[in-house]
Amino acid sequence: MYYLGLDIGSSSIKAALVNTKTSKSIAVVQEPKQEMDMYAKKNGWAEQDPDLWWQHVCNAITRLKSENNVTNEQIVGIGISYQMHGLVVVDKAGKPLRKSIIWCDSRAVEIGNNAFKSIGENTCNTNLLNSPSNFTASKLSWVKQNEPEVFEKIHKFMLPGDYIAYKFSNTINTTISGLSEGVFWDFSKDDIADFLLDHYGIHKNLVPDIVATFGKQSVVNEAGAKSSGLLAGTPIFYRAGDQPNNALSLNVFNPGEVASTGGTSGVIYAITNNLSVKESSRVNNFAHVNYSKGDEARIGKLLCINGAGIQYRWLLNNLAVESYEDMNQLTNNIPVGSDGVCIIPFGNGAERMLNNKDVGTRILNLNLNNHNKGHLCRAALEGIAFSFVYGMEILKSDGIKPTVIRAGNDNLYRSEIFANTVATLINQDIEIYNTTGAIGAARAAKLHEGDFEGFGKGIMENDYVMTYKPLKDNTAYKEAYNNWKNELEIILKNNN
Repeated sequence: MYYLGLDIGSSSIKAALVNTKTSKSIAVVQEPKQEMDMYAKKNGWAEQDPDLWWQHVCNAITRLKSENNVTNEQIVGIGISYQMHGLVVVDKAGKPLRKSIIWCDSRAVEIGNNAFKSIGENTCNTNLLNSPSNFTASKLSWVKQNEPEVFEKIHKFMLPGDYIAYKFSNTINTTISGLSEGVFWDFSKDDIADFLLDHYGIHKNLVPDIVATFGKQSVVNEAGAKSSGLLAGTPIFYRAGDQPNNALSLNVFNPGEVASTGGTSGVIYAITNNLSVKESSRVNNFAHVNYSKGDEARIGKLLCINGAGIQYRWLLNNLAVESYEDMNQLTNNIPVGSDGVCIIPFGNGAERMLNNKDVGTRILNLNLNNHNKGHLCRAALEGIAFSFVYGMEILKSDGIKPTVIRAGNDNLYRSEIFANTVATLINQDIEIYNTTGAIGAARAAKLHEGDFEGFGKGIMENDYVMTYKPLKDNTAYKEAYNNWKNELEIILKNNN
């Protein structure tokens, strides 16, 4: 028997099967094979058709079953991970009234910032643990202000994962974790944030029913079965946004545990039981997957670094090299600190952790007589690693006390230079695991049984790869980081 895991991304849908007894991954597929399109009517906008997600979900399930000779009777539960902060609005018939405004759409920034000022920074920090910013609630307010004819027809709003669950089951619901990522949750009251809804003029009846993150949320109905190829009655046991789900996939549940990813952008997601926030303008705070009303809080502090792997990919595309392996080879004979070459890697737009400043990529201290491609490659890896260390310093100032860091065995964490630099400068082991969001979502379907200890044991047995340990001689690393940080602070000062 198998659990099905779905990861609803903005570039593709990934689907995984895991064995219900051993938790071992059986297969993972991606649909479509090329990236999904985004619709951008204006600069800064990003929309997708939610029914296109559903089409690719159904295609992925068909492939999984066919390629692995699995029947619909053998799939006994579903877990869903999804791109965070998106907005889907449907009418009473459950049909989308417009395309989904997805996570990277920035049209509602000003609306959220104005709400932060009007409601008050202290109220937002205490109750929402965030600024309303560009989150789902602000996007819904944008629809109300700019598309009133659409807003009047809205029966319910949903997050992307809620919509996929609805397509399976014809049941509309959501979770506390999901509401918190849209900034609809009042942590001081442990209830829906009525004061924010009132500020935006959004009626509470637009909020879906709330179900537990782990448990029988709904079941596949006849229509969902016909489209997906699953058996009617198959339960949906789990749903969470992609970053909380990535943390779950790495067995990150408790205060001090930290999950990290290093792809096109980078993320540090740290768990705390403290509801106080100091960095709401630079760090996002959400109810983690194991948050529950009345119990000790489990808050995920999310720090995003836009300028991460995209910097290294830019070098790959613009240097005379064939692959990342070639680039890594070029760095072998370059010392720590890259002989003074310094790269500030923030060339992927405004950086939230830099108070939304857009400082761009900077290549500093390049000597045309002494430096070569190897220096650029090492300086890029170091600059990205230094930005992770800088982010961890922000999280520590916001109350995070890391005890373990876990990361997936992909992208930047496959680079010894990157991983060793981060581990050494934060003086913390970094454990590496072979897993994905879709596999994590599939495994999480079993957590409706409540066996978190067994869940973590399964991840260690099936996925553990290695541990990067801090290097004892950290002098050169500290010097290089301090030089990089000094250069960044000069830029930030001049950027005011």
